[in-house]
Order: sequence, then C-alpha cells, then structure tokens
Amino acid sequence: MAAHGARSRGGRRPTLEEVAARAGVGRGTVSRVINGSPRVSEATREAVEAAVAELGYVPNTAARALAANRTDAVAMVVPEPETRFFAEPYFSDMLRGVGSQLAETEMQLLLIFAGNDRERRRLAQYLAAHRVDGVLLVSVHADDPLPDLLAQLEIPAVISGPRSVEETLPSVDSDNYAGARSAVEHLLARGRSTIGTITGRLDVYGAQRRVDGYRDGLRDAGHEVDADLIVAGDFTEEGGHRAMAELLRRRPGLDAVFAGSDVMAAGARQLLREAGRRIPDDVALVGFDDSAIARHMDPPLTSVRQPIEEMGRAMIDLLLAEIADGRPAASRGLDRQQVVLPTQLVERASS
Repeated sequence: MAAHGARSRGGRRPTLEEVAARAGVGRGTVSRVINGSPRVSEATREAVEAAVAELGYVPNTAARALAANRTDAVAMVVPEPETRFFAEPYFSDMLRGVGSQLAETEMQLLLIFAGNDRERRRLAQYLAAHRVDGVLLVSVHADDPLPDLLAQLEIPAVISGPRSVEETLPSVDSDNYAGARSAVEHLLARGRSTIGTITGRLDVYGAQRRVDGYRDGLRDAGHEVDADLIVAGDFTEEGGHRAMAELLRRRPGLDAVFAGSDVMAAGARQLLREAGRRIPDDVALVGFDDSAIARHMDPPLTSVRQPIEEMGRAMIDLLLAEIADGRPAASRGLDRQQVVLPTQLVERASS
C-alpha cells in the first residue's frame, strides 16, 4: 500500500533523492545499489532496497533501457593532445580509477581526445547523437566550450576539478590549496627562505589554487611574496625546464622550488643539474601529484600526493547517480555536488 500511495501522489514518480533521504544515504550510494555494485555494505543495501520498495521507486535506468535509449557507455573526454595524455601519469592514474569502478557495472568506457579544433568538432557531433549516457571531463581549461555543450545537450557530466568557484557541473578535485600550503610550510621548516614556484597553466583552476596556497603559506609565516619567484609553467617537463631557467635568472640565490606537478619538477631538476646546483644541498625541490616519477627521480622527489585513482572512482560514482536519475543535476535545478579529497605531503630526499 505504501508503494502505491507514493507512486500515485499527483501521478509523480518518486525520485532518487527521495529514496536517498528515506534510506539515510547519499544519491551515489543509492545508484551503486541499483547498479548492483558490490562496494556497499549489506546493511546499507538492505536500507536502500527497503526505501525503494516503500516508495515504489522505478530507476530511470530500467525505464530508459526498455525504451532503447540507453547506450550503456560513458566517455572519458580529455581536451588535450594524446602526447600529453601518455606523458603524464595523472591521466593514466585517473583512467585506472575510472576503469576499476566501472568494472563493477555493465557500462563500457570510451576514451576520447579533443586536443584540437577538428577533434572537438567531431566530438560535438558524436555527443549530439547521444551515443553515450554520460561524460567524464578531465583537465578542462576555463574557456573550454565542452561543459556548456554538455549542459545544452542535457548529457549527464562530471568534471575533474571545477573551472572556477562558480562551476555548474558536479566535480571531483583534490585539495590543491592545502597541498601547496603544506609544501611551502615543509620547505620553511627545513630552513629554506627564498622559495620559488613553477605554476601549472593558470587557466586551470586547480593551478590557480596551488598558487594561492603557496602565497598564503609564505604570508602566514611572515614572509613577503616576491612576484619574481612565481613563474608560469604548463604541466610539461619542457615547461618546468624553461621556468626553472627563468627563476634562476631572476633570483640566482633561491634555495627551494615548489613545482605544480612532478613532471615539471623533473624538468626543473634537469635544469638545476645543468646549472651545477645540487639537490637538496643548494636547492630543495618539491613536486605535486606523488606519481611514479617522484619515486623514481634521483634524488627521490618530495611531493604532494593527490589521490588520483580515488578521484576517478568518485567521478564515476557521481556520474552513475546522474545517469540513474535520468537528467543532469543542472537541468533539475539541484545544487551541484563538488567533492574535494584531501592531499598529503610525502617527504623524500629532494627536500
């Protein structure tokens, strides 16, 4: 009777949110139960199944599949050239997290590059044909038109890191600000006083937040922020090499560098060696990501660990919840979900 009453209220079907509220769990958890994921405790599964039965909830996934509108595929879209994807561990770690989480579902994963105008046009046509049920957007710059296209097409989407503080899509990111602060605090505690930073591309919000953390870490310790010690990189090894050369030109006496990625730190290390600077004796070096590069550098690189695989898994959880509900959160007028995972400084010999 309860199920009948819930369904017949104004002819409106109960929503995923109502099931989540009744079961006392999040939307993503309800989605995992509905999609048969084993990553749910038995008690939670029973609570969700009871709420589904009480409310008479029919998942949109089932309804859409019956209508043959489902593709049972999601796309991971990387608006970068393929060369950058294969050069940076960030992307492979993200893909590993996404793939491991999707392996528990019936969904297929497509990897799509959109690093130039031709690839973007082809992607726009592909998405307009609704050939995927949802999209994961990885490494998006502030002026990228893709998120707006997805919103216009009403395709569920989750973004890895917001484009700005006003981000409208659900997003998953690491705590870039706190990670950068911890790097600066570590270097100051080691007695370093002239700390430069090599930033990532500043049209990426996460890179901006790392610079904010760097600045505040210095200010809060009573140090002036010297604009000459901040040089823009581009997340590539070559960019790290160039930026390190510029830092040494501006401030030859610097004694520490915080690089906004391990890849850029590798470029900086090469330049420091060419300039005859010893690490860490003359210049301490800290990276960001804690990728395999950090562990295999000589000396091993102190780095801020961001849980990239976990970020990939969290992105899939959010996306499956969007897909299960049938429409993107933005089109339902819901508050966007922005997940921020903690970072951790991993100390090694370079600092």
